[in-house]
Amino acid sequence: MGTAIDTLLSRSPSICGGRIRIDGTRVTVHQVVTCYQRGLTAEEIVEQYPHTNLAQVYAALAYYHANRDEIDRELEAETADFLRLADESKSKS
Repeated sequence: MGTAIDTLLSRSPSICGGRIRIDGTRVTVHQVVTCYQRGLTAEEIVEQYPHTNLAQVYAALAYYHANRDEIDRELEAETADFLRLADESKSKS
């Protein structure tokens, strides 16, 4: 019997800020997508996160493609927050 794809990802409010992640890890779909958007292949993403496997990475990518607008908005918001905090930190120095 095969592995059900929906068992490869999970979400818990107390882990990774409640972001969806590869089950049993702290690798979020956002992290996988960021690597993917930088041009890494699934195999290269597994090399970046050696405690994952191809099935898990492909499940994360499938989730991304099924929820692309939502994930892209979340990534844009995270980037904007990061840049805002970096600017605030520079202005305090």
